[in-house]
Parts: sequence; C-alpha cells; structure tokens
Amino acid sequence: MPGVLIIEDDDDLREMLKTAFSRIDIEVQEAANGREALKHFKPNSTDLVITDIIMPEEDGLKVIMKMRELKPGIKIIAISGGGKAGPGGYLQVAKTLGADGIFSKPFSLSDLISMVSSLLRLEQNE
Repeated sequence: MPGVLIIEDDDDLREMLKTAFSRIDIEVQEAANGREALKHFKPNSTDLVITDIIMPEEDGLKVIMKMRELKPGIKIIAISGGGKAGPGGYLQVAKTLGADGIFSKPFSLSDLISMVSSLLRLEQNE
C-alpha cells in the first residue's frame, strides 16, 4: 500500500485530505507543520508528500529541500493559498526546488487525487 505524508497546518483541510486518501487505499501519515513532518518522516513508508508552503515552525520550501536530501526519488506536491502575496510565487519556487506538482488553494480534490494516483503509478513502474 502506498504511503502519503500530508503536511498542512489547517486541521480541517488535513483531515479532509486524510479521509479522501484513506478511502482509496493509501496509507496516510500527517503533520501539522514542517518541523513535525521532518521529525517523524519515515522514508521507507512514504512514497509521496503533499506539503503546504506557508506554515509555522518550518515552511514547505524548506521541507521540500530536506525531503529531497533524505529521499531523492520521493514525489512531492506543493499546495498554497500564498498568504498576502498570493500563491503564484511560492508555488513556482516549490516547482524549482523539485515539487512534481503544484496546486493553488482552493483546489479541486479530484484533480489532486488524480495527480497523486498518477505520480504513485509512475513510482511503482520505475
């Protein structure tokens, strides 16, 4: 069973994503911020990371860089509402740092699930 780590400081959004992925037989780990995610990261059981960009404790850009160090082949999707500046700039930086996909909040849950499914299939075929 593939494993996804959801890093999101919005409890309601994190819970909604967890429920959606659990329904399609994906093992979900979760963290409320980047520091918590890095502290509990399990490279052997995590195939894909979905990370918010703007969070307390440790932002998503640092998480992306660290995850790439810890597990170079991991798939990463960045999500952001962008704060006062809007999501565009942050998401482009995330893409430059190695995010495989980016989504602006609010986003379509079905589009996110579709991308996750696609990325996990790609990883399983390597």
